[in-house]
Amino acid sequence: MYKKLRLLVALVAAALTAAPVYAQDPKLVEAGKKEGKVTVYGSLETDSAEAVFKVFRQKTGIELEYWRASSTKVMDRALTEYRAGKPGFDVILTNDNPMQIMSREGIFANYQSPSAKEFTKESIDPKLGPRYRNVMIGILYNKSIIKPGDAPKSLEDLLNPQYRGKLVMADPTQHTTTTQWVASLEKLLGKDKADKFIRDLAATKPIMVESLLPAAERVASGETPVGITYVKYVHTFGERGAPIDYVRLGKMMGDGHYLTLGNKAPHPNAGKAFIDSFLGAESMTILAKQGEFVNRKGIYPPIADAENIQFVEMHDLDSKAFAQKKKEYQEIFLRK
Repeated sequence: MYKKLRLLVALVAAALTAAPVYAQDPKLVEAGKKEGKVTVYGSLETDSAEAVFKVFRQKTGIELEYWRASSTKVMDRALTEYRAGKPGFDVILTNDNPMQIMSREGIFANYQSPSAKEFTKESIDPKLGPRYRNVMIGILYNKSIIKPGDAPKSLEDLLNPQYRGKLVMADPTQHTTTTQWVASLEKLLGKDKADKFIRDLAATKPIMVESLLPAAERVASGETPVGITYVKYVHTFGERGAPIDYVRLGKMMGDGHYLTLGNKAPHPNAGKAFIDSFLGAESMTILAKQGEFVNRKGIYPPIADAENIQFVEMHDLDSKAFAQKKKEYQEIFLRK
């Protein structure tokens, strides 16, 4: 396993070394400079975003303004501005569900970035373009408490008595992504098995926290031996010395993330230049080195067996479906 991990790190480093060949259209960059700046609304974490934005600024000389908020707030602001005829954004950068809602409202242009050809065929959405990263949810465990040989091998293993009251997860009655994940379990287990699993999981009395990050923090610290959270946190906390690993489930569900040009972008050429840069090898390698599962061909995070994970995208839920599911999970998970 460790040889494979070293190989993955070497591949990432090699990709980063090769990446700086910057093949953007110089006429597009010049047109973007004349527009003055590009404005991006998104939910990508600030540290990750700024590392990638630095590449764009240095390579093009175009100023970039980034407004970061939750995906719901990004969507609400973009739709409000668009409906008022005064969109302030050039590019939207967030996860699949709100992107699909905004797409149905017709706020996006159909820009075909030349960088898109380097992404896997299955990651291309005909309206949104490449799904640049998969944010996957899986099972993480603390190796100082659970030996790898004794770790769960499947989702159903979490129902074993030794994990009763010792599993941490984000609250599916409050945390939207976890609501979506629980509602999508039928894609992995089938509807009947998923319905039973959800009720049986609730019966184990999991420790419920406000989001996926504190779930990972509890596992990394050893406060809780096992948890349901983002797989990328194996790298995040492993880099800090935490004895943390993830269960190789084979198929894992999560959210896809996109970036798309607005069809009334105030700075359309700068927006196109930004998308080309963001989807480029250098930017994608930067994200991969931070533990992100990007979809540009041949680039993987430094996480053991990352190349073997099969990504399954969660169901898209509208606001009505989210409300219904949260109410349903209140009855299941909060029942005394």
